[in-house]
Amino acid sequence: MNDAATRAKVTLTMDGSNRSVDLPLMPGTIGPAVADIRKLYADLGIFTYDPGYGGTAACESKITYIDGDKGILLYRGYPIEQLAEKSSFLEVAYLLLNGELPNAAQRVEFDRGVVRHTMVHEQLRRFYDGFRRDAHPMAVMCGVVGALSAFYHDSLDINDPEVRRISAFRLVAKVPTIAAWAYKYSIGEPFMYPRNDLGYAANFLYMMNAVPTERWVENEILTRAMDRILILHADHEQNASTSTVRLAGSTGANPFACIAAGIASLWGPAHGGANEAVLKMLGEIGHVKNIPDFLARVKGKDGHARLMGFGHRVYKNYDPRAKIMQQTCHEVLGELGIKDDPLLDLAQELERIALSDDYFVSRKLYPNVDFYSGIILKAMGFPTSMFTVLFAVARTIGWISQWKEMIEDPSQRIGRPRQVYTGPVQRDYIPVEGR
Repeated sequence: MNDAATRAKVTLTMDGSNRSVDLPLMPGTIGPAVADIRKLYADLGIFTYDPGYGGTAACESKITYIDGDKGILLYRGYPIEQLAEKSSFLEVAYLLLNGELPNAAQRVEFDRGVVRHTMVHEQLRRFYDGFRRDAHPMAVMCGVVGALSAFYHDSLDINDPEVRRISAFRLVAKVPTIAAWAYKYSIGEPFMYPRNDLGYAANFLYMMNAVPTERWVENEILTRAMDRILILHADHEQNASTSTVRLAGSTGANPFACIAAGIASLWGPAHGGANEAVLKMLGEIGHVKNIPDFLARVKGKDGHARLMGFGHRVYKNYDPRAKIMQQTCHEVLGELGIKDDPLLDLAQELERIALSDDYFVSRKLYPNVDFYSGIILKAMGFPTSMFTVLFAVARTIGWISQWKEMIEDPSQRIGRPRQVYTGPVQRDYIPVEGR
């Protein structure tokens, strides 16, 4: 930070008062500067009001950067397009966790570290029996991931760097196993133990799809598609679930509890369940000829129709992940021999019409990552109930990287948002006979 940046400030003056305060400006390496309001209450006796924290930076981070206006997503400075095309998920995991891409030796060591932890404690098999067979897989994920802290007591000292390192390995390695077993449990098939001779994405597909009675053969195109999906969902700045992980972690909670909290937050349909909502929307439209009527209802003030998979809280341009998803969608459908997929045809025509309609363009409603991911996952045989689970598998590395960064930040404090109180003023208790 240069001296000019250090001296930059915003002065806030209260109307009808001579009181004012200088708020230092904190610039990032890229992106807008932020005003440091930490002393605002002490100096002026007021707080800021920002529902949803859309205009508030709650932390300093070096992990992920988004420029929503330009449609840019960077992991540690690397464009998501380059990582999705040239990298692997575990290499991206190393990057998010450690700040740099690994050299050859570091990559081998990291991959080996993950492989060593893919199995879960055998008693966790019995844990699944406590759930109903028709339980939502995300409910199972919340319970089992949270229960890891009861099995790995040596991972609870968050102030020990080695413990944090092992916890990261354990979570990244075990969450795919836990997720695949949640699926197998729901359909009544035997659990498949991880195979450490397979890559990360291939091993997940194996545990999801293999059965003991048949030989499972890896499909490299589907493996690459899964790897790419995991990369695209690995981190996304301070979204709802990541903020939840950080808030839980600020209390000193163990990493397994923090990630379980993130999974619970991700479960919401406005966050991790959006791709499932896209499929539901396409199903309701039904046919290309119905698109104009559907879009008219979306634009109508009295209608309740919503254009799912378009627009984003941050992106005001084309989500860069959506373009990669569109390409991956064609690759997967081509490999599976799905030449004329009605859902894909419908999705492409909906995209074309919406992007030529000034109503949506003027509101910067461009396709996001969820628009095509649901079609891909459906084609690969994933039930819709597993879509958000897969999101959690990918996002675990982002959550644990953000958690680790927070723990190692000397300025981190326990999260404690303030409020504008609008309830009754102080009043005296009245006995029941007098009310």
